[in-house]
Formats: sequence, C-alpha cells, structure tokens
Amino acid sequence: METLVTIKVSLVLLPNMEMQERIAVKAQELFLRYGIRSISMDEIASQLGISKKTIYQFYADKDALVELVVENMLADNEGACFNTRSLSENPVHEIFVALGLLQNILKVTNPAIVYDLQKYHPAAHQKLTDHYNKFLLKLIAENLEEGKKQQLYRQELDTDIIARFRLMSVFMTFHPDLTPSVGKHSLTAVTEEITTLFLYGITTPKGQKLIQKYQNR
Repeated sequence: METLVTIKVSLVLLPNMEMQERIAVKAQELFLRYGIRSISMDEIASQLGISKKTIYQFYADKDALVELVVENMLADNEGACFNTRSLSENPVHEIFVALGLLQNILKVTNPAIVYDLQKYHPAAHQKLTDHYNKFLLKLIAENLEEGKKQQLYRQELDTDIIARFRLMSVFMTFHPDLTPSVGKHSLTAVTEEITTLFLYGITTPKGQKLIQKYQNR
C-alpha cells in the first residue's frame, strides 16, 4: 500500500516539476537574448502558452525566478569550467579553451544582463558576484600557479593581483560603459584581443611558443 501511495504522489509531482523546469528554461532563454528588464512575466507566460497565474504557482515573483535562473547558469558554468580544465593540454591551452567557451556564451548573451541584475535584482547579482570572486578567481589562480610550475608563466608574477586583473578584464565585456559600440568591434574579437595581450604579458618564451601554436590551429 505504501508503495502505491508513493507512486501516485510521484505521478502527481512529475508534471508540476516539468512545468517548473519549462518556465525556468524559457525564462533563461529570453533573459539571455533580450536582457532581464525587458522580459516580463506576461511575456514568459505567452511564450509558453500558459497563464501568468501558472508561473506564480511555482515562483513568488520575478526576483525568485531570476534567482533560480542565475543559480542554474552558475551551476552550468562550473561544470563547463571543470570540463575545460580536463580537456586542456597545459595552462596556456586552458586559457584558449576557456576563451572559446566565453565567446560561445557571448554569442547568445545580451551584455545588459549583468547591468539588469545589478540594478533590479541585487540578491541574484550577489550570487553572480560571489561566483566570480570565489569559484572563478580560484580557478584562474590555480591556472597561474600551474603555469609557473611548468615554466610557462613568469615566476615573479603576483598570482593574486594577476588573477584579479584577469577576472576584471574578462567581464569588462558585460559592462555597458566599456563595451565597444555594436558594428565597430564584435565582443568575440574584443575578448580574443584582451586574452592575447594578457597571455603575452604573463608567459615566458616557452609559453609564448604555445600561444603561437594554438593561434595557428
């Protein structure tokens, strides 16, 4: 009897879980494409062919939905970063692989999303900031230390300073006041130029040979 009750409860919960996930996936897609501020709960409901009331059955308000979307995106990013490291031949190669990942993200992301988070959804923005300052900063610092060990990076580099500089330079592309005007430079071109400059600034002659190797691939 207990097993039958469990099965019935599961069957009731499953459609609700699927709808909750569908809402989050559609919201993420729209937020990335158009920014967060410009997408209302009405628009999300319309895109899904459901009522706004249905969304509010799962999410108390837009803030709650934005927070979940950000949490999902950060979890995906962590997985992608670990995968990047596992695919890399050495620290220099890891930066090139990470550059490709970033450029793919930029192709489907409206740069205004970070500004929208900061101004209109501070709790979600804090989660993003914590992700930058803890997970990503640690990942960059580990790359720098490993590069030093392999004599690909200059030994005198201050890991903490350079890691923070790299983090800031990568995410400047999401800052509305610093992002180049559309049509003048693509964001992928900007990130590639910044990364090349960064690598030549930290590498030894041995590391610079690898830069040229990966650029020629």
